[in-house]
Amino acid sequence: MVDAIVLAGSANNGGLRDISNAATEGLIEINNKLMVEYVLDALLASKNINRVVLVGLPEVNQLFQGRSEIVTAPAGVTPIKSLINGLEYVDSSKMVLVVTDDIPLISPEAIDYFLEQCRDRQADLFYPIIEQKLHEEKYPGSVRTYVKLKEGTFTGGNIFLINPEAVPRCADKVEEFVRLRKKPFDLCRLVGFTFLLKFLLRMLSLKETETRVSSLLGITGYAVVCPYPEVGFDVDKPSDLELARQHLAG
Repeated sequence: MVDAIVLAGSANNGGLRDISNAATEGLIEINNKLMVEYVLDALLASKNINRVVLVGLPEVNQLFQGRSEIVTAPAGVTPIKSLINGLEYVDSSKMVLVVTDDIPLISPEAIDYFLEQCRDRQADLFYPIIEQKLHEEKYPGSVRTYVKLKEGTFTGGNIFLINPEAVPRCADKVEEFVRLRKKPFDLCRLVGFTFLLKFLLRMLSLKETETRVSSLLGITGYAVVCPYPEVGFDVDKPSDLELARQHLAG
């Protein structure tokens, strides 16, 4: 079993601000339940999760401080700084699952599948990717950022399994990757011309991508092809929120 950290410290100042004045996206209600509650409940129902640490703004933490199964920690000014805060409350000698607060469709089954795929492999960072066809079949109309590789076209997930001891040495680079995560061409410029050229020619393989990213971050990374599109469905615009409402109502 592993500990889990839920990042809930980002202010609601993006595409959902016009339809909700909630302090964070995780505090937006979906069918009479907070978005972050769906995430917490899925983690607590997983057979592979031990402790759950909620790293959030005061408005978030005060709502969950009475729940004995959830530990709260203060958010940092950036997601990576929030992660570092959360790591103070977990066993840093073991891998830790990191989850964002804006993926309300996440399920215990998806969490368990991802963790079980990582169990027998050695890496500092595990990251799920989902095939475009699979994502669009389950969530038609959902707009996502996709990257074309030799093996197929993929979008990224919003959960990560990390080695806490690797975080300090790659924190600055991770900040940059997070900032550019939905800008594939900017990401490719960051990783070099040859990489960019192969990306444009659609000649990049999954293994090449893993190797280059691992080299840039100074850690070992591994991508897990995941059959659960809900790990990549983050709610950051009104159309996402409406789609989430429809699925959760069902």
